[in-house]
Amino acid sequence: MSIPDPARYGFLSGGGEMAGIIQAFDWSTTSLGPLSLWPARVRAVVSLILRARLPMVVFWHDDSTAIYNDSYRTIAGSRHPALLGSRIRESWPELAASPDGDVIRTVLSGQAVSYVDQHVVVSKGGVCNDIWFDLHWSPLLDDDAVPEAALATVMETTERVDAEQRLRVAQRAGGVGTFEWYPESGKLDVSDEFRRIWDIPADQPVTDAMLIGMIEAEDRPRTGPARFHLPNPLEYTEYRIRRASDGAQRWISRRGEVIPVADGGPRRFLGVAIDITDRKHAEEAVRQSEARWRGLFEEMQEGFFVAELVRDADGKAIDFRFLEANRAFEQHTGLVWNDTNGRRVREVIPTIEDSLIANYARVVDTGRPMHFEVPVEILGGRWFEARARPAGGDRFAVLFLDITDRKSAEAALAESEGRFRSLAQSLPAHVWIAMPDGRLRWFNDRILAYAGADAEELAGDRWISLVHPDDRQPTQERWGEALASGSPYHTEFRLRRHDGTYRWHVVRAVPIRDEKGEIQRWVGSNSDIESQKVATETMARLAETLEERVAERTAELTAAHEALRQSQKMEAVGQLTGGIAHDFNNLLQGIVGSLDLVRRRIAQGRVAEVDRFVAGAMGSAERAAALTHRLLAFSRRQPLDPKPVQANPLVASMEELLRRTIGKDIRLVFALGGALWQTRCDPNQLENAILNLVINARDAMPEGGQLTIETYNAHLDSAYTSRAGEMTPGQYVCIAVTDTGSGMAPEVIERAFEPFFTTKPIGMGTGLGLSMIYGFARQSEGHAKIYSEVGIGTTVKLYLPRHLSEDAEQAAAEKATDEPAGTQPMSVLVVEDDAIVRGLVVEVLKEAGHSVLEAEDGVTGLQMLQSSRRIALLITDVGLPGLNGRQVADGGRAVRPDLKVLFMTGYAESTALARGFLEPGMAMITKPFPLATLASRIRMILEDPG
Repeated sequence: MSIPDPARYGFLSGGGEMAGIIQAFDWSTTSLGPLSLWPARVRAVVSLILRARLPMVVFWHDDSTAIYNDSYRTIAGSRHPALLGSRIRESWPELAASPDGDVIRTVLSGQAVSYVDQHVVVSKGGVCNDIWFDLHWSPLLDDDAVPEAALATVMETTERVDAEQRLRVAQRAGGVGTFEWYPESGKLDVSDEFRRIWDIPADQPVTDAMLIGMIEAEDRPRTGPARFHLPNPLEYTEYRIRRASDGAQRWISRRGEVIPVADGGPRRFLGVAIDITDRKHAEEAVRQSEARWRGLFEEMQEGFFVAELVRDADGKAIDFRFLEANRAFEQHTGLVWNDTNGRRVREVIPTIEDSLIANYARVVDTGRPMHFEVPVEILGGRWFEARARPAGGDRFAVLFLDITDRKSAEAALAESEGRFRSLAQSLPAHVWIAMPDGRLRWFNDRILAYAGADAEELAGDRWISLVHPDDRQPTQERWGEALASGSPYHTEFRLRRHDGTYRWHVVRAVPIRDEKGEIQRWVGSNSDIESQKVATETMARLAETLEERVAERTAELTAAHEALRQSQKMEAVGQLTGGIAHDFNNLLQGIVGSLDLVRRRIAQGRVAEVDRFVAGAMGSAERAAALTHRLLAFSRRQPLDPKPVQANPLVASMEELLRRTIGKDIRLVFALGGALWQTRCDPNQLENAILNLVINARDAMPEGGQLTIETYNAHLDSAYTSRAGEMTPGQYVCIAVTDTGSGMAPEVIERAFEPFFTTKPIGMGTGLGLSMIYGFARQSEGHAKIYSEVGIGTTVKLYLPRHLSEDAEQAAAEKATDEPAGTQPMSVLVVEDDAIVRGLVVEVLKEAGHSVLEAEDGVTGLQMLQSSRRIALLITDVGLPGLNGRQVADGGRAVRPDLKVLFMTGYAESTALARGFLEPGMAMITKPFPLATLASRIRMILEDPG
């Protein structure tokens, strides 16, 4: 036995064995069509029948296709299972007939019919039996209120009819027990039938005590206060007796009367006793049947009520009153039945539509059932589906169901389908929709244009005519497999175009399911792959020359990629050089213009004004130096002097400078983390980066706000560092600067680290601040990250790697040095290929009292170091022709281990400078530099005992 699948056919769940039989039946041969295509109303009726306890059967359409439940299957007898889905006039003609003719045709005309004690011959086990039923026929309406089915509810009355027939036979045959009692003598005579009824042997005397003892104790008061045979001429008395032979209980009806005395004869009392056990059982069966009917309607999910029209003096229906309802009435309407029973509907629902009352009046007046859907605003705008039928006189019965959710779903589905169809019509591919059974029912315009046909010509299974004859069988097989399994459909076949040409298409379809998992429809698409097929065939034909063609194509792609990279490189160089040229031209203008005015004023003898123009030239030069420094930081090629750094003391030492920088309208907050690790970087560049971030934060808060500087230890995992790029997982020191300013949009954040990108007005910034910070962080093997929301604020985080070192190194890094009081004259070698720069350095050394040796290239400088001349300090440019500055220093230290070295550079490789470039006794100064800074650096390195 097939068990119904609730996920596929939920309306069959809980329907007993007949549910499985119905699911397994091939309904495509009937007028109802396949089970998957049954409308919701058919499913609802079948669900109700299967769950009913009474025998119920429904005959669909004029051919009377039969569907019934487990209880009715017993009545069908040997006609089951052939009766299921059959035409009733052929399989059981006597049931389709009635005293008035063809009952099925009568009910399908819209009339409800009832027959009491209808006789039917049922074959069970090869034996024909006479059975009697009470049959109640009702028409079921389709969505257009046209009868489409006849519903029969069957209550078997065979036992009651049989009992009544036996009673009539017994009465006709004298089967009534009689007794006579003579008061004067106390004699009690009973007939043989009386003895049979009471099961009293023929030779056993009958006494009052014996008869009263056989009566059930609770029924004895009905027989009178003392004696069984006391006269009671006005009514029958009914009671139960317990038979002596088998203990069986029987029902007895007794009536007695006094017989007048005749000719002075003795008075006597004459009574009759009738066995009414069968009638009592029949009555109990009827009561149980009625109780089952009542239980059925109480358990129904559909609401049900009976009402009566209220008419005016002209007979027009103006209202109706409620007479009876089931429990679901309250659940669906929210109306309390005790407050509704007997009241007019206009009292309960004042805004009831006149059209609804008119519909019910039409049902009563025409005697035809009616089906309609109606919204009820006073009940929250809920929708109800109602089926009304006449119930005699001005009464009518209504079966209704709350369909608000269904209406909402239908509206949502209609809207969804509308959007889907609009989208499908706009797509360049073929799009189609199929029913659950695989029959196509909708096509977008591209399919119709491709095929040169209308939708009717392709609907259902007719689309297969477009498929190439060689592809039809495998196409239908794969489509059938997808329909059977409910899995997505994917295949390839050739479709005929309107001009007769066949083109290859890849075809895909997916099932669309409802919340219960049942397939509602299929959505598919056809994509033209003719060009791919042609290309595949071409490649197959050219397989022998594939390697050569691949090599040629690879060369072409390599050349194209190289051209693209060169183009991108030139574009980037153009952007960078354009920005540099713009800023340097401005700075050079300040320098050249100031020096030109200095020369003019000196020629004019107006030397008092020279200092102002010299200061202007120096300012422009310093800004040029800062611009160069930022460019080097961005490119990660700036010369760094990395040292172990404790970030908390460094940040704290900047507090006074930062407060002066941000002004009084911005609140400065420090949140310095405890037990902060040390890092290794150039402390001067770190200070410069923090200052730049604070200035940016200040500019983002023109109306004031809060600026927070936070430090903490951070563990960065591989997930974060892989997104950051060029970063290794591990431990980092984080310095975060947060403002409550205007924030940045996502597109601004994306470009914030680009050189010369700025959102400030022209002249308010170079656009190199953040790029310098980013370059410094990357050059220090760390990372910079921006977090910002428009209108909320911005946080910039610097991640610098944790540095582990010896305590002595840390102490040396943090040791403060006082300004030297003075320096003894020393012998200094200056190696610089630029004559002007070399001359300036020599001039500073001579002013300090040192003796100076000069060399214009590395080879000459190394020869001097290898000589016997006395040299305490080497000052050399890093980038020298021939030997570079580091090679000169290393060669010099090979013969002079205590030689101190001061490197000058305007450019240096980050890898060389960041990792062990400077050894003890070495220092570095970055070009361009003020001469006072050079003098101070020379003094410091000569004073340093290390």
